[in-house]
Amino acid sequence: MLAVHGDPVGGGRGRRRADLVVTLVAVALAVWVTSGLWRDPNGRAITVNASDQALFEWLLAFGGHALTHGENPLFTHLLNVPDGVNLAVNTSITVYAAVFAPLTYLIGPPATFLVILTLNLVATALAWYWLLSRHLVGSRLAAGAGALFVAYSPGMVSHANAHLNWTAGWLVPLLLWRVFALRRPGRWLRGGIVLGLLVAVAFSIAAEGLFFTALATGVFLAAWALHPARRVRARAALPDLLRGLGVTALVAGALLAYPLWLHFAGPQRFHGTGFDPVIHSEDVAAFGAYPRRSIAGELGWGTALAPNPTEENSFFGVPLLLLAVACFVLLWRRAAPARRATLVALGVTAVVFAVLSWGPQATVDGWRTGQALPFALLGGLPVVNAALPARLALVVAPVVGVLLAYAVDQLRADPPRRPVRVAWTAGFAAALLPLLPTPLLTSVRPPVPQFVTAGTWREYVSPGGVLTPIPLTLDVYPDGQRWQAYALSHRQGEFRLPAGFFLGPGGPDGRGRIGPPPRTFDTLLDQAGRTGLVPIVTEGTVRLVRSDLRYWGVEVVVLPDEVHGAKYDLDEDALRRTATALLGEPRRVDDVWLWRIPAA
Repeated sequence: MLAVHGDPVGGGRGRRRADLVVTLVAVALAVWVTSGLWRDPNGRAITVNASDQALFEWLLAFGGHALTHGENPLFTHLLNVPDGVNLAVNTSITVYAAVFAPLTYLIGPPATFLVILTLNLVATALAWYWLLSRHLVGSRLAAGAGALFVAYSPGMVSHANAHLNWTAGWLVPLLLWRVFALRRPGRWLRGGIVLGLLVAVAFSIAAEGLFFTALATGVFLAAWALHPARRVRARAALPDLLRGLGVTALVAGALLAYPLWLHFAGPQRFHGTGFDPVIHSEDVAAFGAYPRRSIAGELGWGTALAPNPTEENSFFGVPLLLLAVACFVLLWRRAAPARRATLVALGVTAVVFAVLSWGPQATVDGWRTGQALPFALLGGLPVVNAALPARLALVVAPVVGVLLAYAVDQLRADPPRRPVRVAWTAGFAAALLPLLPTPLLTSVRPPVPQFVTAGTWREYVSPGGVLTPIPLTLDVYPDGQRWQAYALSHRQGEFRLPAGFFLGPGGPDGRGRIGPPPRTFDTLLDQAGRTGLVPIVTEGTVRLVRSDLRYWGVEVVVLPDEVHGAKYDLDEDALRRTATALLGEPRRVDDVWLWRIPAA
């Protein structure tokens, strides 16, 4: 299995200095990447993914509220009235919501979101640095290079566009550490318990990431164990490994019994997702392309090969791919048979996940070839059908990071002649400097209306009653969940929303979809906001709209002066005129237009 090295000669002071330097660099890069939000955490949003930012802010607010009010943190009726939302099949980040609940109440969901996002990046770098420096390589420089690459690789920076689950990369080295520890004789019981607890935490923060980590670990271990140089050792370690994994399954299964039941058999569940795996697969050419949020991207070398700016999961650039191959060759030539087993396992893991990330059919530089690929055989399997194939490419970055760390360690332990050292240094610079991250793009978003911040809404909505902004809350219109998050985190009480940004049933063939199936009221307002045109309203239209409002139990409809369209601008005047045609003249209350809906 992965080799274990001691620390280099130089004493504890030098090692502590190296640890401090890596920590400071990790913090500096995290603050640099998120610097646009730090300018005004409550007033700015990530430009390309304000929707997910609003969702995670809501999850933090709701999780803290559920904890302090004894409510179910994995199912809520605050959204999608009257059916509710199964948060176990969504990215509920339950552990984060609970741990950071005091901070959420103190500084609010947007600032807490930013703190977690920044800490995720720092913790990912430090966790990989700890694993590399304490267990895999002898050189602190080598460990730092590998760890910082993994933490600020193009895929991690891309998912820093509001994905608190995928940026929790610190979980991966901890999981790997505990899995590999199971091979030690006599440690399977304690090791299995610890790993089970860690699996439960990982499931509650990043279930999809946990699934990918388990798959990658299985591929790595299989390739490692089948190598002739490791078969005897693998056979000897297998009983303890299996016992430990059995204990892990029991512990994690007990802790996750209810979440897993909700996920697979609970109300508002679904199978698969509403995302097309052909669209959300990695372009083959993307592996050699550069990401947009990088030095290369700023120079105009970035591409649009990802399905969206948050899914640049590979984007290593050709120089880094060549460098990774050169590192592999260097290590292979100098490696003992045992180390070659590790290199083979790393190579197999990288190739398998790169190919799977290409999805059910190959796409090359935007051209869909129609060539069937292995994912087409796996995409219909349970759990696999809920994964986006493009994200499987995220597994490749840690493999590259480990290869870089091994290569630097080898070059420092056995320095080549000066011309060769210069060539290696130039190669590392050419491969890594273009990938240095640049700050996430941010923009000003409308403030939460005074109608909400002042608590005026409580004069118009009964406790637990239904309020809706227009357009109705969806991924592209996140205002309602931002308002609800503010009310919950400021202990104003609860109001419910008829829609929301969530994954739920209602998609084709029993698959999931974003938000509830559309009805007449939200369809008309969506069209008005997008087009700026007021639809023709008849008596029949009004009856259908009144039926929708009764179905949801809406008490008030609210339109702020500025609606936050997360993907495009909306016409507020057309929205007001359409709502007036449907509901009558509004009242001006604080800084919103308000329509009261009489009880049926």
